[in-house]
Amino acid sequence: MSCLQVLLAIIFPPLAVLDRGCGSVTIVFILTLFGWIPGVIGALIILNKNE
Repeated sequence: MSCLQVLLAIIFPPLAVLDRGCGSVTIVFILTLFGWIPGVIGALIILNKNE
């Protein structure tokens, strides 16, 4: 997880998880529609997972 991805997760969460696949982007986008904070939390959780 780079500093740029963390910054993107705070500013626009779906853009931060773009490299994780379509499912992750969709989930984070839906969470962002419910509110900014759930989207940020979801993006940070997805970015924190080791692949």
